[in-house]
Amino acid sequence: MTANANDIKTLQITPPLYQYLVEQAQPPTPVQQYLIDRTRALGGCAEMQIPHEQAVFLKLLTRLIGARWVVEVGTFTGYSTLAFALGMPRVGRVTTCDLSEEWLRIAQDAWEQAGVADRIEALIGPAAETLETLPTGQMIDLVFIDADKTGYEAYWELLVPRVRPGGLLLADNVLYYGEAASPDATGNARAIRAFNDRVRADERVESVLLPIADGLTIARKLPERR
Repeated sequence: MTANANDIKTLQITPPLYQYLVEQAQPPTPVQQYLIDRTRALGGCAEMQIPHEQAVFLKLLTRLIGARWVVEVGTFTGYSTLAFALGMPRVGRVTTCDLSEEWLRIAQDAWEQAGVADRIEALIGPAAETLETLPTGQMIDLVFIDADKTGYEAYWELLVPRVRPGGLLLADNVLYYGEAASPDATGNARAIRAFNDRVRADERVESVLLPIADGLTIARKLPERR
């Protein structure tokens, strides 16, 4: 197969290359490793936890923009929440929402061990209803969407107006196992494909989709036009 000139620097991530990539990330702290192990023990649903190298990236982004308020849609066992909390100052706050109290108890245990529980506000209930209760001013520094895929567009519309100019909106699983690239995508992949089209066309942000884990979109809120 002839390589496209535009793809000359695109690498296929083989297992050895991925292992090398992981080794270049700051290793998990004891608490992070505890949370990884505890989540793996849950079985198949453990795949919902973001990989450690992505958590390192989220922590770095949080520090780079000096985020003091992060809103997360989809907590699971709190690994990404922990990364955000570790990346912000003590006066910072992570507001995270989910439906599962069982998984939240696992998360809270880890947050307590890491000494960041006082920075995290966990809200249980349907995400859209939770987001509608947030202040309407442009006060959020960073958003992370990682919940039910059919809800992404609704969450996006609720959150973009609440993010400050220069703030970031992140969305996970935007490749959806590679299925989102297909025009014939169905189910969750189809919903993600529609979400990707919505983000790409949104003039309120500038964005890029990166092949991190299962795909990560990073969008920056633009100043309002006058």
